[in-house]
Amino acid sequence: MKLVGSYSCPFVRKISVILLEKDLPFTLVHAVDSTLSTAISPLGCAPVLIDAQGETHCHPSLIADYLEWLQPEPALLPADARDALRVKEWAALALVGECRRGADDQQEQRLWQYRAHLHSGLNALEQGAAESRWLNATPLSQADIAVACMLGFINVRRIMPNWCVDRPALVAMAERLFSRQSFARTLPPTTAGLYSDETLATRV
Repeated sequence: MKLVGSYSCPFVRKISVILLEKDLPFTLVHAVDSTLSTAISPLGCAPVLIDAQGETHCHPSLIADYLEWLQPEPALLPADARDALRVKEWAALALVGECRRGADDQQEQRLWQYRAHLHSGLNALEQGAAESRWLNATPLSQADIAVACMLGFINVRRIMPNWCVDRPALVAMAERLFSRQSFARTLPPTTAGLYSDETLATRV
């Protein structure tokens, strides 16, 4: 399989971590959204997964579900449908970390609004991580992976350097997950070299 995107995108990193956790070999083809043609991604953004049959799959949530079906073990979603929905709802909260910069006159105002939205989302995630039922529980879940990738993105981009203040459960969760091999092997480009056409399954 091939995964098209860049680890500077938390959603690409999320899919990479899932592939590594499920021990599914893949090749990362480095690309940013501006270079993706509609033939590769009808949505115009990464990640894009090209499976063994050459079919393309877009949107991180749908790709995550496809990989869960392709390789059921280790399970990253509970078997019970209601429990799985709860996990996916917590994973969806990680979308609060997405920040697309523009060049318009209202950019600064939009950034302030974004940070207020991020602050609220992080508070909700802190509560979820502290309760340790649907998030930050055992075993690892799609929600854990999505939130940790979002926190890594915030750290690298320094969008909110003080996000960890008064959020001990999220800090502990991030430290635990960042020590896993799957996260260590998918560091964003500011802290690791860009990977291009490289089979991550063969990396040490």
